[in-house]
Amino acid sequence: MSISQTITDFVTLAIQAGGWMELDRLYLQNRVLAAIGEESLDAISPTVVKKSSLELMDELVAQAKKNDIVKETSADLEIFEAQLMDFLTPPPSVVNALFAQYYEKDPADATDYFYKLSQENDYIKTRAIAKNIVFPAETEYGQLEITINLSRPEKDPKEIAAQRQVTQVDYPKCVLCMENEGYKGRTNYPARTNHRIIRMNLDGESWGFQYSPYAYYHEHSIILSEEHRPMVISKETFRRLVRITEVLPHYFVGSNADLPIVGGSILSHDHYQAGRHVFPMEKAEIEQYFELNEYPLMNAGIVKWPMSVIRLQSPNSEDLIEAAALILAKWQNYSDELVSVRAFSADGTPHHTITPIARRKGSLFELDLVLRDNNVSSAFPNGIFHPHQEVQHIKKENIGLIEVMGLAVLPPRLNEELKEVANYVLAKENQLADYHKPWADQMKNTYSFNEENVEEIIQKEVGQIFAQVLADAGVYKRTPEGQAAFKRFIDRL
Repeated sequence: MSISQTITDFVTLAIQAGGWMELDRLYLQNRVLAAIGEESLDAISPTVVKKSSLELMDELVAQAKKNDIVKETSADLEIFEAQLMDFLTPPPSVVNALFAQYYEKDPADATDYFYKLSQENDYIKTRAIAKNIVFPAETEYGQLEITINLSRPEKDPKEIAAQRQVTQVDYPKCVLCMENEGYKGRTNYPARTNHRIIRMNLDGESWGFQYSPYAYYHEHSIILSEEHRPMVISKETFRRLVRITEVLPHYFVGSNADLPIVGGSILSHDHYQAGRHVFPMEKAEIEQYFELNEYPLMNAGIVKWPMSVIRLQSPNSEDLIEAAALILAKWQNYSDELVSVRAFSADGTPHHTITPIARRKGSLFELDLVLRDNNVSSAFPNGIFHPHQEVQHIKKENIGLIEVMGLAVLPPRLNEELKEVANYVLAKENQLADYHKPWADQMKNTYSFNEENVEEIIQKEVGQIFAQVLADAGVYKRTPEGQAAFKRFIDRL
């Protein structure tokens, strides 16, 4: 295909996206022509486009490289690609107007539109996400989901060195701020020219709805406060989460905890994560019901899950919010020394919070409240209720919202390391990391390995370790002692 055909087709897609009209064609073609360093364009009549937007982008980038317009570093390429794909992305006002039009018919139609746009304009990095290794793992808690995260590009040494020379800029304040919309990016900051945010009003506050560029599950989205302020779990949090399930009833929505160790990776900006995905924890059933003294008509119970989860269900959203606020207040001030549960340090530092998840179940509002405790000890300096040392060869990072719900996001190092584990148990030449050896030896003593079953067994065992990771992060262990302690807390409610 000639570069003139590529530009013509690319502009056709830009017009179809809704931000331009056919009258803008010559203008757009000349803009793209200049962007890639070409000087002239053959006259080609627009036809049905047979290539995807990403394929056409690749051809334009290749031509720009030939013309020395763009450098080979990943940061420069990312910035250039986002600028090209901005042509395929209507302005924020138009995206919001189209979202509203679709929403009038059906909220799912609105998110379908925005999700498709965010994929086709390469804001959602579909090709990078496809590199992730994903597999299920059967456990006593049902089928957990395992992801080895290979999607985020690694910086090369030249870029790392270049970053040291970059002037520090406090704009945008963080990657979740609304100021990212349309931001060019820089060597040490992601390109966001093709980024769009849907505006939401949540009880009089301005919030934004966007998709995650490196999604871990279907329609992985982020709902963020317009104000750059720290994450806080409060009654207002529960109210917003429930309100979001009214606005987007086909999505779950949850929040990371608001304390270090048990919190997510970004505590500096108030935000939630949502999406169109049924997580393993949602499928887990209530194994023990109890009655809340002030809300006798509400379904309340303990979920069969390795972490400590209270599930509330009610057709009355206000009752649900009030009950959740009551549980949070009780938990924030509750201690039980028999099981190392301490609400405060001697200096008054708080240690208790909740990871909440809201969803709709027909006419019912459902809220899962996961109890979190971020205490440390001499035996567990990384956190008493954090992955313990014996499982950190697989997962040692914080257990945030996504992991809490049963989806493991494991580090990219495991892609190669698990291959060496396979070589080791098959008695082949290997470079097994020392920290995997006890686990690998244990598997060798348990299974008879061959080329056909080795991957399946290792994946199954990784799933068992992830279940143990969640159990380590659980405040009340699934032992007689732990469950008796959980009941002592429930009795306070």
